[in-house]
Amino acid sequence: MRAKRDYYEVLGVGRDADENEIKANYRKLALKYHPDRNAGDKEAEERFKEAAEAYEVLRDPEKRNIYDHYGHEGLQGTGFSGFRGFEDIFSSFSDIFDDFFGFGAGRRYRTAARRGADLRYDLTISFMDAAFGLDTEIEIEKLQNCSTCEATGCEPETYPEDCRQCGGTGQISRSQGFFSIRTTCPVCRGEGRTIPSPCPECRGTGQVEQVKKVSVKIPAGVDIGSRLRLTGEGESGTRGGPPGDLYVFINVKPHDFFKRNNNDIICQVPISFVQAALGADISVPTLTGKKTLHIPKGTQPGEVFRFKRVGIPSLRGHGKGDQIIQVLVKTPTGLTKKQEALLKEFAKLESAKLSTKIKKMFKH
Repeated sequence: MRAKRDYYEVLGVGRDADENEIKANYRKLALKYHPDRNAGDKEAEERFKEAAEAYEVLRDPEKRNIYDHYGHEGLQGTGFSGFRGFEDIFSSFSDIFDDFFGFGAGRRYRTAARRGADLRYDLTISFMDAAFGLDTEIEIEKLQNCSTCEATGCEPETYPEDCRQCGGTGQISRSQGFFSIRTTCPVCRGEGRTIPSPCPECRGTGQVEQVKKVSVKIPAGVDIGSRLRLTGEGESGTRGGPPGDLYVFINVKPHDFFKRNNNDIICQVPISFVQAALGADISVPTLTGKKTLHIPKGTQPGEVFRFKRVGIPSLRGHGKGDQIIQVLVKTPTGLTKKQEALLKEFAKLESAKLSTKIKKMFKH
């Protein structure tokens, strides 16, 4: 258990600080370390509790006098031992948290903390970037907490006030005959408070629209329709609520040579009818360079060959797909007289060969 720090040091005030200075500094620390703004941050949680304990002592003239003369030990003799948890803090300072944040335990009606909106960004990448992954940066426009007023909506050094129309409840009652109907207050719109001096930067909203650069790591193997979630990169929450998330939707440009089927890539390679008839070794592009494909004798148009495990990486990290190669046998054009003569001779030989086969069939 770490030793307690000096309460004046915790709040960042001198020993001669008056009540207003103590309250103002506590407000800044409470805003900075509020648990709704620092979810899961144990250090911020401790700072929040520490500041609340210091404020509890220094705002009370009797406790402050004892502390000034006898320190932490003197307070233990009075029975003061700090707060047990957040509920104690919010209960003790409900009026302050109402003023600072617009929520707390001391009002009959308040707007609760709200999570920020999720955002969508559509990102188009190349076929190769989808195959190998990509680290890139995008720019998004989003609402972020106003730094001038620290998201309170109030001009610095001013605070919200209870709505005079509804008395801070956020609702008003209207009588109709024997019935009383409660409706949302039209002045404060259910907030229970008004801002007499709005922040000039955000005009009382507590948020401003800003452009932010966000780094995005696109894993190898993404495809059209893949969705990446960037936690906390959405719009800022209100009333101390957490930010939303940013969803990046992937679109992939088509490739001139490759097509994709799940994790397999498909391509078509032209060969001559001579290569198809006699066989050949040809060079075929792959995702990582060229590779030799053996075309056996007598290959037929449309026949399919396969390179194992040179396709798209699996998003789950288990291996790669294959490359499927379909051969297209090209019919020659622009023949010379010699080529035509050779083909005619070839046709005669093929005709004689076919005739012999047919005769043998009928003999049986």
